[in-house]
This record gives sequence, C-alpha cells and structure tokens, in this order.
Amino acid sequence: MGFSELLQAVRNNPQAVQIPAQWAQGRASFGGLVAALVYDAMRAQVPAGRPARSLAITFVGPAAPDVPISFAVEVLREGKAVSQVLGRAMQNGQVVTIVQGSFGAGRESRIAVQAEAAPQAKPVDECQELPYIPGVTPEFTRYLAMRWAFGGMPFSGNPAREMGGWVRLREQSSSEPVTEAHLLALVDAWPPAVLSHLSAPAPGSSLTWTIEFVQPMSELNTQDWCLYRAQIEHARDGYGHIAAALWSPAGELLAISRQTVAVFG
Repeated sequence: MGFSELLQAVRNNPQAVQIPAQWAQGRASFGGLVAALVYDAMRAQVPAGRPARSLAITFVGPAAPDVPISFAVEVLREGKAVSQVLGRAMQNGQVVTIVQGSFGAGRESRIAVQAEAAPQAKPVDECQELPYIPGVTPEFTRYLAMRWAFGGMPFSGNPAREMGGWVRLREQSSSEPVTEAHLLALVDAWPPAVLSHLSAPAPGSSLTWTIEFVQPMSELNTQDWCLYRAQIEHARDGYGHIAAALWSPAGELLAISRQTVAVFG
C-alpha cells in the first residue's frame, strides 16, 4: 500500500486503518506516515480556506504495523480566522500519537519578511543515495528516496552538526500534487541528525515534533526533489534537540521543523 492509498484509507474509514509492515521503522510504523494520517483526518474537519499553519506532534508510543489504528478528531475552537484542532491515533485502546494543529486563514498585514535563502547543495545526481536494503535500512525507505548533501550518514562516526540533502517519494507511475501530509513524510524520512555521530548502530526515535508550514504552499508534485537540512542545537544524556527546514527545488521555504529525539547509544 503506497502513501496515497493510505491517505485515502483514512479518509474512507478513520476507524480502522492498518499500516502494512512495509512502512515499519523498527518495531513501530514510520512516524512521518502516522503523523500524516492524523493530519489528514484533522484536515477533513477544518473549513476550506484555513491552511495548516503549525502542528505539535507527540509520539506517545509505537504504532505497531498490521494492527488496526483508529483516528479521532476534536475541534477545540473555531474562531473567525483560526481553527484549533486535536487529533489522536489509537491502537488497542491506547493513544499512540497526539497532534495539536492550528489552521488559519490569511489576513491583511503590513508586515512582509522574506525567508532566508536555501542553503547551497550539490545537484541531486551528484549526491549519494541511501539505498533501500532489506533487513538493514528501515522498511519505509523503500517508499522514500534520500540523497545526502550535508553531514554524514547514520552510524558513520561523522561529528557534523548538520545532516540532510534531497528527498522525495520514490518513483511512482504518476505524479500528484504535494500537500502538507506529504511534507510530513518528507521531513520525518530523515534519521535524527545525531545518529551520524555514532560509529555503530543504535536505536533513536522522536519524542516530540513541531512543524510549521509556510503558506501559501508552493505548487509541487510528488516527483519533485525537495531539499532538507537539519542542525543539531544540543545533545546530551541520550536526548538531542534538532532544528530543520525543507525547501522546494526552486529554493522556496516549505516547512520549519524542530524535534526532540531519544538516542539509545
């Protein structure tokens, strides 16, 4: 089941969606996909014209593959321009993911500040790809292509403070427009930047994640390569604090991300 098919599944029946094992990340389902499914369930409860501005995501526990997940949405407040919405993913009666989202219509304002330019990166074709290797790389990487332009790969013993490069969904028979749900998967596809500091494999996972979307979104399709760069701001005692951003192929800022990650190594 591909990314688009899973989004459609949650639209059709948010009470019983199974994420196949091919989307696994260790013992859990890929967090970016789970967040995207919760977001899509939330989006359906928000009036048109109020795009997503920010999401605060907490991964309460692992969402096991091949086990039904239900999605519940509560509109906390609907103001003149902004909707505050809470989404939950639940499995076996337990909450596995919580997403609090702010959706807001645009307003007239005298303030207009352009985003800083995207970082310079080598062209996609000159960057090393993280291949999908069964039993070695996370299962979900069969669906997402990443090509390294900044820092080192996980467990390479590279002490760089940054990590990233080009990312997109892997080849599909046809392209489709990119939504905020797709951006969640593209940003979370990357491993925690601190893992490059290790020289041997060790597990790591996100505890909390906040992401802000730059609106109006640039028009992209799923075959476009986007540029991602994460920077480690602090890491100690098994926790890392990482700031990141995602840009379009034309260098337009798409999303701003911040994660607290746990590292068991």
